[in-house]
Amino acid sequence: MPLTKTIFRQNCLDKIKNSPKHNRIYKNAKISSLLLRELKKFKNKKILFYTSLPFEADTAKPIKILRKKYDIFVPFMEGESFKMVPFRLPLKKKKFGIYEAGNSLRKIKKIDIAIVPIVGVDGNLQRVGFGKGMYDRFFAKFKKRPYTIFIQSEFCFTKKFICDDYDITCDLIITPHIKVQNKNMAIKRK
Repeated sequence: MPLTKTIFRQNCLDKIKNSPKHNRIYKNAKISSLLLRELKKFKNKKILFYTSLPFEADTAKPIKILRKKYDIFVPFMEGESFKMVPFRLPLKKKKFGIYEAGNSLRKIKKIDIAIVPIVGVDGNLQRVGFGKGMYDRFFAKFKKRPYTIFIQSEFCFTKKFICDDYDITCDLIITPHIKVQNKNMAIKRK
């Protein structure tokens, strides 16, 4: 049976959800440290973060540290996609169990960096997400693509090309043990 995106997604979710819970704190600390080190290289101030589900790489610590110096935004679900809203407390549990900041009338049209959760990546370093297509629709709205960092607690990769043309790709992937720079994106950005 050939590998499809659906089969790969399920394999990755099984790997992530069945990973040992005893070292989750270590993995999240490692990812936070690597992410903070990477973000210090940028002078840009507008960053989109996601608020984590229990099995995803935790973004709470980097958000807490960076919100003092940077404009931090988080997704706010709207229909089949989302819009960005400023990060502010309290967060409320919404659709899919995701915590969101309150809605905002502010129209944010540009961000410099996007921190995106992934389930896995294919041979083109394109994102395999949860299958709803929200990030793909969201990124399609941008005139200029932001520097994109995928983060993941368990590296899940296939050499096969299983993603669609519209699936987003990254500039960098950060996991607790592996950091992958997308050389193709570095060439396209120049």
